[in-house]
Amino acid sequence: MFEVPVLHSIDDFNIDVNNNFNAILREYGLQLKPSTVETLQVNITKLCNQACQHCHVDASPKRTEQMDLRTVNRCLEILVQHESIKNLDLTGGAPELNPHFDYFVLEAKNLGKHIIVRHNLTVTFDGNPQTGESKRYLPEFFATNKVEVIASLPCYTESNTDKQRGRGVFVKSIESIRLLNQRGYGVDGSGLSLNLVYNPLGASLPPRQEILEADYKQELMKEFGIRFNRLFTITNMPIYRFKEWLVRAGLYEDYMNKLVNAFNPSAAEGVMCRSMLSIGYDGKLYDCDFNQMMNLQIRNGESKTIFNSDIGELLQREITFGSHCFGCTAGAGSSCVGAIS
Repeated sequence: MFEVPVLHSIDDFNIDVNNNFNAILREYGLQLKPSTVETLQVNITKLCNQACQHCHVDASPKRTEQMDLRTVNRCLEILVQHESIKNLDLTGGAPELNPHFDYFVLEAKNLGKHIIVRHNLTVTFDGNPQTGESKRYLPEFFATNKVEVIASLPCYTESNTDKQRGRGVFVKSIESIRLLNQRGYGVDGSGLSLNLVYNPLGASLPPRQEILEADYKQELMKEFGIRFNRLFTITNMPIYRFKEWLVRAGLYEDYMNKLVNAFNPSAAEGVMCRSMLSIGYDGKLYDCDFNQMMNLQIRNGESKTIFNSDIGELLQREITFGSHCFGCTAGAGSSCVGAIS
């Protein structure tokens, strides 16, 4: 186990950041193999009530991709068949906008699984942008079913949040957190976890997670009287919408150099693709959510889906890496639950 991150320049290894993450793994003697499958992370829709600047899913109110009931039921079958899978992590888009979202949560709860929902907070007030369906019931639904809520709030100030996510998002986000607090979320001893997510504004790496968490807690309590459990810092991945912005701004090469120069072998050993599987809305299987968005599907002679694969056998697979993986291994590392090391 590496104890101290050693930072190198990209020139030290003559690495082409566009295609050779594997080269730096070899330099450190790292072989990153799957270790277990503790979590199924399921992207059940690309429809969202927002269109955030940093969104690696490229989600928006115009997207129509939705997981159908047959695929939802197959995911539930997998949870039944594999007791080692403890967590169901539902994401999108705004996962609550899938018509089978409530059913998925209720059935997974009946199976005794820990359920995580990636919640953007504002969907509670905005509802479904295509049908107008209300989602005001969500805080009560989450609390009743003891769902862990991981909610996006890229800053504790209105100006920075709205700059990244759109005008008026911050005010609605704060009010949504208040509704969750009223039902016990973020309150010690309630058993209801509310964790917030920070994404940097622009082409920078996240600061130290524990320091920023303390700032968030102090400012949000002082200014708004709201609370939460933990803050997760997540690096902006250089793919899709964020990559397009980097290229337009002439910052892509500098940002990639920054990620490579901050490579941390300890963070690399803990990358989330070693203990989870990512499932697309159509049932296709991926090593992680980022690979999913880049269509880097798990393959073993054929494209792997939840309909033609044995999950246990996938522990023998080779994980597919790419240049975006430098985002997960820079500094303290980045995963779906924040810093790694």
